[in-house]
Amino acid sequence: MTAGMLIAMLVLLGLSVPVGISVGLAAAVGVYAFTKLPLLIVVQQLFIAVDKFPLVAVPFFILAGNVMERAGISQRLVDFAKALVGGLRGGLAVTCVLTCMIFAAISGSSVATTFAIGAILIPALARHGYPRPHAASLQAVSAELGVIVPPSIPLILYGVSAEVSIGELFIAGFGPGLLIASALAATVLIWCRIKGWGARDGEDRLPLFTAGRRAFASLMLPVVVLGGIYGGVFTPTEASVIAVVAALVIGFVFHRELKLRDLPVIFRKSVISSSVIMFIIAAAGLFSYLITQAGVPAALGRYLADTFSGPWAFLIAVNVVLFVVGMFIETSASIIVLAPILAPVAIAFGIDPVHFGIIMVVNLAMGMFTPPFGVNLFAASAVARVPLNRMVPYLLPFIGVVMLCQAVITYWSPLALTLRDLVYR
Repeated sequence: MTAGMLIAMLVLLGLSVPVGISVGLAAAVGVYAFTKLPLLIVVQQLFIAVDKFPLVAVPFFILAGNVMERAGISQRLVDFAKALVGGLRGGLAVTCVLTCMIFAAISGSSVATTFAIGAILIPALARHGYPRPHAASLQAVSAELGVIVPPSIPLILYGVSAEVSIGELFIAGFGPGLLIASALAATVLIWCRIKGWGARDGEDRLPLFTAGRRAFASLMLPVVVLGGIYGGVFTPTEASVIAVVAALVIGFVFHRELKLRDLPVIFRKSVISSSVIMFIIAAAGLFSYLITQAGVPAALGRYLADTFSGPWAFLIAVNVVLFVVGMFIETSASIIVLAPILAPVAIAFGIDPVHFGIIMVVNLAMGMFTPPFGVNLFAASAVARVPLNRMVPYLLPFIGVVMLCQAVITYWSPLALTLRDLVYR
């Protein structure tokens, strides 16, 4: 049954059928052709997959990101980051990385980060002499921080799928997120020195005090959201609603750039994005249920335990597999399908499930900016108006840097777990 479903899914993906429909149809084919289960089980499992309270956070974080984009929060964060580091040669490129990290601490979505920040910074980088394909590649990779720095929609999905504390996953994402941001910033600074880019990055830079004053309310958003979670004021799910309310207050009251006529457009965009993700989650939940009933997780666990002698070898294999999977299958679907299978095996090898969740999400997130199906690539390409093939030469060094960071994250667990242990132990 599992082989039949996988073949059906790959055929549908090869025919350019959307990911959610491919996964759902493959699962329905599995039920009809290979089991005696009634087709009613399809509808039942689709509902069960999304009938989980923590998933409420997904549409609200998407809505928060869209409100931020329209409320002028993105521009003020860019101005503040540019005031901090724009005086350096290559500082505008570092601004891209830094702004994505701050924006990620509110929106939880890499695609939202790509559109909101890329629409401002890609044209700015091009005006300052950076090749437009380089600017688009940097934006696509930097936006990955949106799924690593908390709050993060993929971390929420992993927590729900593997039954791991979402709060612990969030706080464990800080160390890896800072590592990747620092590595990307160092890379672009060195690259700019070699290529001679960024000599005019200090132009049009606001004084730090002025930029900080204009961005103060925006900078308080992550403080309120994350401070409330770790202060025990509200749960990560409730934090998503707080993020929306806070973004609306800032847009209407403080910045006064958000208008009532903007809300229908924001809601429509958020509903469409949320529906796509929720449909994928539902289809992947049905797929996961069927392969679990077929005994695949248990069989895979026995195979991995017999094949690999220790956690190091197991993690190498997992990283290779997840990197390849992430290149072809959407991150949310990959997490929902693979987390219930791989997390128990990782625990059996003595790997902390929170640490494994970070490894899994960071690895699959690389699929967002690697060909052929990287969603961040398509988003950045659309914003920059450059074809993907022109972005690839600039993209490869960034991929190498993130892969080196992934190796550190994988084999140095204190990077992810030290802060978690301080707060939760």
